[in-house]
Amino acid sequence: MDHQEDMTGQKIAFYAPLKSPHHPVPSGDRQMARLLINCLVRAGYQVEVASQCRAFLKNSMDNSKFKELEGQAILEIHRLTVQWHTSQPPALWFCYHPYYKSPDLIGPHLCDKFNIPMITAEASYSARRNTGIWAQTQDHVLATINRAAVNICFTNRDEAGLREASNQARLVRLKPFIDTSEFSSSRSELTATRFVTVAMMRSGDKMRSYRHLANSLTKLLHLNWTISIVGDGEMRSEVRDLFSNIPRDRIQWHGEMSRNAIAELFSQCTLYLWPGCGEAYGLAYIEAQTAGLPVVAFNTAGVSDVVYDNKTGVLTPAGDDDAYAMAIAQLLDDPEKISRQSVNARSQACNEHSLLAASRCMNDLLKKYLEGR
Repeated sequence: MDHQEDMTGQKIAFYAPLKSPHHPVPSGDRQMARLLINCLVRAGYQVEVASQCRAFLKNSMDNSKFKELEGQAILEIHRLTVQWHTSQPPALWFCYHPYYKSPDLIGPHLCDKFNIPMITAEASYSARRNTGIWAQTQDHVLATINRAAVNICFTNRDEAGLREASNQARLVRLKPFIDTSEFSSSRSELTATRFVTVAMMRSGDKMRSYRHLANSLTKLLHLNWTISIVGDGEMRSEVRDLFSNIPRDRIQWHGEMSRNAIAELFSQCTLYLWPGCGEAYGLAYIEAQTAGLPVVAFNTAGVSDVVYDNKTGVLTPAGDDDAYAMAIAQLLDDPEKISRQSVNARSQACNEHSLLAASRCMNDLLKKYLEGR
């Protein structure tokens, strides 16, 4: 295939080894995969999900699981090889989010076999994860990063990590984005202070964030507020227990809600609260800001790439519940600041984190890195 020709309209094979965009369980990974596909389509490309084979190694010592994943990858490589010999192979392999628990065991082999380029988005490398079988999976990730025509980084942290891991990786930045049209409806006239948070109820970082949120809110019971909590999961009972010291009439538990319902709820709220332990960046932060909600979050991981301190919200030291509670209280004491940050939040999200802005950037990126091969 002559890659000097205009790539627009060409077929792109999309693969997300951690979670397919067709996976039944909602998550940030699934949402970002779907957004990337939408972004590529809007940029003028045909996108096909090449494989739904999930490569996930939760345990660094599970060698047998890795052997199983390698076997599944061989079958997928064979299936796609037959398919692409019958029909035209894609112009590009696009891999979303390869990392130590979830390497791409399929794409590099096919790219070599069919001489097609690869792009990664949100790839990451962490030397401290080089234990057990993860050391081997990270070798796969690093080889993928080095092979890629370009690696798209969503955050400063990810870009710095890849630069440290490889001096030959080609890197470019793309700001995290959403379809802002889903959350940009006009805000309701607020008559009371209402907080909102949206997060799955599962162990790990999500549970830690819920714990910090509950601890912080117990320090604010002297103020007049209520909170709406949206989310569900296997830890729902444990999450509710964390808030047992807060009067029941202050909390509304919504469970899982549709995106339209969440957008409507956002229009009736004052602040978006979520500490964000371990958040890569947090698409929900962008959604909330698009709806005009200032955010209060920890200054951790990639949160500062989407929440701009003292402009679209407030970032506080990670793990400091006193500082987090104080930031909320200070905002409630300054309605004009909330109004300014509300305007800033909507403007920032719609101008810099929209699907439209991302599709334009993606189109320019593909032309730059692929047409000139």
